[in-house]
Amino acid sequence: MRVLMVGSAPAVWGFALTGVQGEVVETAEALNRALDRGLAAPDVGIILVTQDVAELARARIDALTARSEIPLIVEIPGPEGPLPGRPSITEALRRSIGVKV
Repeated sequence: MRVLMVGSAPAVWGFALTGVQGEVVETAEALNRALDRGLAAPDVGIILVTQDVAELARARIDALTARSEIPLIVEIPGPEGPLPGRPSITEALRRSIGVKV
């Protein structure tokens, strides 16, 4: 299983340095296309989405994070840090996998 990063350019480039493939998105349409490709790929186990990009399609992201199993959708802070009122990366992981890190 592989991880797919969907987010702003700095986040995708940063994850690319660690070998994680990703897609830079700037519009809701691009986000939905990237999510569709990730959800359809049989080898994707986790889709990471930065909070700033997740805001482009908040209803869909919330629905996917609430019901997805594989691939697991995890919303993470972008390069600017967590958005006000959104969870930190530790809290996001705890909510996703149920384990305190």
